[in-house]
Amino acid sequence: MNAADNTAEAWEAAYLRFETPEQEIAKFTRRLVRLGAREWPRDAAVAELFCGRGNGVRALARLGFHRLEGVDVSQRLLALCPPEHGRHCADCRALPFASASQDILMVQGGLHHLAVLPDDLERVLKEAARVLRPGGRLVVVEPWPTPFLSVVHAACRQPWLRRIFHKLDALAEMIEGERHTYEQWLRQPEVVLRCLEANFETERKFTGWGKLMWVGRRGGAEVISN
Repeated sequence: MNAADNTAEAWEAAYLRFETPEQEIAKFTRRLVRLGAREWPRDAAVAELFCGRGNGVRALARLGFHRLEGVDVSQRLLALCPPEHGRHCADCRALPFASASQDILMVQGGLHHLAVLPDDLERVLKEAARVLRPGGRLVVVEPWPTPFLSVVHAACRQPWLRRIFHKLDALAEMIEGERHTYEQWLRQPEVVLRCLEANFETERKFTGWGKLMWVGRRGGAEVISN
């Protein structure tokens, strides 16, 4: 196993202990409701990109969606995804979907793993626009440079806090494992928003508590309703 594999394995181990599946599903459900998921048609074709162990897919299923798929580069994490839905081991810069085949694409904490900004982000967004039907939605939840996140980062640098709070320790390990891409992402909020808004029409946008929560629509005649 090479160094990159070791780093990926350590990051995945920290991710798996950061929250229990039920905690993560509850968190994703709250986010989706705030972003308007109760208004989306339940027969929409939805794919979660960078899906990890698939708890975003599970949250969507609990909200009544049933045409669900997940995409991730990690075979280990995909093996934990719900088998009753589609699972694809693929790079989100080259999505395994036909053009205009999806109604909603969702990303919760994956874009900040991209190696090169803005180039890789543009590639993902172009692919998202390709596979979404006209009027389709791209849902993005990512870390964001807010005062709250600065406090969290300061806490992560305190060994005694990490010993007391296991979730904080797991978060600190994840940040360390992705430090280059994570810091690159947080340094360029204007670039990120410019890319999102150049490729999609902003429908909803919230920033706070260390997160960007954003929904954009693909241009063209709408084929899915509010």
